[in-house]
Amino acid sequence: MRGRRKFIGLMSGTSCDGVDAALVEIDGSGLEMRVQFVAHRHVDYAEPFRNALLAVMAPAKTRTEDLAGLNVQLGEEFATCARQLMEQAGVRADQLAAIGSHGQTICHMPDGDDHHPHCTYQIGESAIIAAQTGATVVADFRVADLAVGGQGAPLVPWTDYILFRSDVRPRIVQNIGGIANLTYLPPGGGPENTIAFDTGPGCMVIDTIIRRLTQRKHRFDPQGLYASRGKPDMSCVEKMMQLPFFRQPPPKSAGREQFGRSFVSGMRQLMSGRGLDKYDMLATGTMLTARSIAHAYKTHVGIDLDDVEVILYGGGAHNKTLVGMLQAELPETEFKTVEDFAIPLQAKECVSFAMLAAACIDGVPANLPQVTGASRPAILGKIVRV
Repeated sequence: MRGRRKFIGLMSGTSCDGVDAALVEIDGSGLEMRVQFVAHRHVDYAEPFRNALLAVMAPAKTRTEDLAGLNVQLGEEFATCARQLMEQAGVRADQLAAIGSHGQTICHMPDGDDHHPHCTYQIGESAIIAAQTGATVVADFRVADLAVGGQGAPLVPWTDYILFRSDVRPRIVQNIGGIANLTYLPPGGGPENTIAFDTGPGCMVIDTIIRRLTQRKHRFDPQGLYASRGKPDMSCVEKMMQLPFFRQPPPKSAGREQFGRSFVSGMRQLMSGRGLDKYDMLATGTMLTARSIAHAYKTHVGIDLDDVEVILYGGGAHNKTLVGMLQAELPETEFKTVEDFAIPLQAKECVSFAMLAAACIDGVPANLPQVTGASRPAILGKIVRV
């Protein structure tokens, strides 16, 4: 039985708005670990740096020197956020068991195409983080699952099982980040009974629309304020819902390759000439997220939703218009957030990657093969020691 240890988790999601860091204390190991949240820190990216990151995200034409430079710069950004959290919490490097860094995904092609193998790629140099924090770093979690035939995503369902499983009630843990993904935990089930997959766009479409409509004045729709002024074009939403991704059964995962700039350009073209103002367009993008999440529950989870408890997290959980639309789509379902379980909305994924770092240090496989499509369990992550 492992004693109490401190870990930091670092995350930059598909919204690419900055670095989040969470400090946790972990007792035990593997499925028996008990996790206590301690502190959270967020550091925004400067707009020029964020734009540089977005410019190298697939599909893109990227110079190798630009990519190499961003890998180092992003490692420095991650290290800065981690050091600030350590100072905030009064924790020294020698008191940390490890830092788990997800990095920033710049390419995720789980199915590959005619010209590329299935692949995933995250940057944010872990050696820089280790050198600048003085702590052991675990990073590059996704490729171990990919190497045994998986999609490399989603990886948090193993941690969702540990944090939120219940013996008496079915639960869906719903992330609404840039991409939305769910973890279904049947009551009394084991990790092998867990269902998890990406449902489609979370805030990615919403954020892209508002950035274009406001000439980059806003990165996101604050609490869904602007979408609340519009009326969604349901015919457009239904047209988008005919896309193969939404009909595709799990395992499946997504990224900017499916729901980034090209997707939004096509969606805006579909909405043009229909008399929609900018608020209507934003409301339509918001409804697409709500409808696609509800569709996933009804089509790919296949359970009675009357008794399900949905636990929300991620930036989209702050969007009151989006959450209201989702509740209207699923009127029989009870909604909570991870804050009801003493974890801040923006810290949950960081907590998960701190847990995955602990699993790697302990030599515990932490992928769920039925979720990712992997041929077997795998130990996730690469360790960089100081």
